[in-house]
Amino acid sequence: MLSTNAKPVTRYEYALIPTGAPNYQLIEGDLIMAPSLSSFHQDILLNLAVLFRTYLRTHPIGKVYVAPLDTYLSDINVYQPDLLFVRKENRSIVKEHGVEGAPDLVIEILSKSSAKYDLGPKRAIYARTGVEELWVIDPPKRSLALYRFDTDAENPAATYRRNQRFTSALLPGLEIVLADVFAR
Repeated sequence: MLSTNAKPVTRYEYALIPTGAPNYQLIEGDLIMAPSLSSFHQDILLNLAVLFRTYLRTHPIGKVYVAPLDTYLSDINVYQPDLLFVRKENRSIVKEHGVEGAPDLVIEILSKSSAKYDLGPKRAIYARTGVEELWVIDPPKRSLALYRFDTDAENPAATYRRNQRFTSALLPGLEIVLADVFAR
């Protein structure tokens, strides 16, 4: 049996990846390359970005960012969430090179290549490092699982499907209709 004792890659080695290189994330010290996003994934991401941007124009409580934006959660975990939200009072974590610490809200849109990471180690690290909410969107199922890490890191607080509406305590006054998120 062959085993290796390779040292984990750190955020410092990660920072040396040339601009324009393929899309990588650093998950528990391993460099993970991701293929480009599907067109439906991009539709969902753009729909969410527009919903957030519209809401934040009338409720200036923070800022929304879309991938790719490096989010440094530890020395061996640097993610590029599909979308993240940082409240105004936490804006000091947003730097020119990325986000240094846990965003208030992270949204991950599942794909075949990302699901095992998004639902496994990334979810656990988000919970451990201080992310308050994680929304995991499953495009084929047209569903959204909402995790509130102040209550339970393992199980969603709620799961919404197709045309259901939902709200988040982090975004007072915003009601999202899931059909709008999945519109093509």
